[in-house]
Amino acid sequence: MTATIISGKQVSDEIRGGIATVVQELAGQGVVPGLAVVLVGEDPASQVYVRNKEKACHDLGYYSEVHRLEAQTSQADLLALVDKLNAQANIDGILVQLPLPSHIEEKAIINAIAVDKDVDGFHPINVGNLVIGDDSLLPCTPAGVIELIKRAGVEMSGKHAVVIGRSNIVGKPVSLLLQRENATVTMCHSRTANMAEIARQADILVVAIGRANFIDASFVKPGAVVIDVGMNRLPNGKLAGDVDFESVKEVSGPITPVPGGVGPMTITMLMQNTLIAAKRHHGLA
Repeated sequence: MTATIISGKQVSDEIRGGIATVVQELAGQGVVPGLAVVLVGEDPASQVYVRNKEKACHDLGYYSEVHRLEAQTSQADLLALVDKLNAQANIDGILVQLPLPSHIEEKAIINAIAVDKDVDGFHPINVGNLVIGDDSLLPCTPAGVIELIKRAGVEMSGKHAVVIGRSNIVGKPVSLLLQRENATVTMCHSRTANMAEIARQADILVVAIGRANFIDASFVKPGAVVIDVGMNRLPNGKLAGDVDFESVKEVSGPITPVPGGVGPMTITMLMQNTLIAAKRHHGLA
């Protein structure tokens, strides 16, 4: 059995097509979604992400600002910039690219972003609303995972989902979103005993641990949906997920590849969040 491949690029293109249509409609009302991205320092991966976000804004007709700051920028100066963007009428979404240099406290910066402009979904109020099931801007990668599962035609209600990894960025929020879809969720992490045994019970397996090719076929129930959030650079320069794709695809049901699976969804969901924020800002939501 060879699994169906869930193409993140295809799903992302479909969602972006819908976004572009709405952006055209908003333009007729004089509304242009605006996204400000702040990059502190020279982290190569962050530079790539920021360029991709800038391109997505351009492609979809958003207003875009990118603020590139030197690595030695003080926390006070960064907070002042966030404050300025909070007050800027043509900016609907603010994203401060993580990680930040070690002398800047990430929590202080995230907390300073206006809740209604927090398109990363990291502000404690947005996280709290996610926990209690209230409306909020959702973290982009977990929201992308849910979209991929839905668009693969997989019913989540009543299914057993196992999430491997408990980070604040992916593992915890994706477990909450799966519960929102009425899945029964088990969380696994580095201290979990019998992880393979637990993972083999999953109808839906979501993996986000940052260990290349760690999950092999022994972790997967035949026919299970496998979503690989991992993005690891191998010594030979190639990208690999947390799932050993070649081994797992022989037993799994629908599965995401790396690259081309969850990756393309993250920026698309960021664009979606910015659009939602713009509509709310202008009283159109």
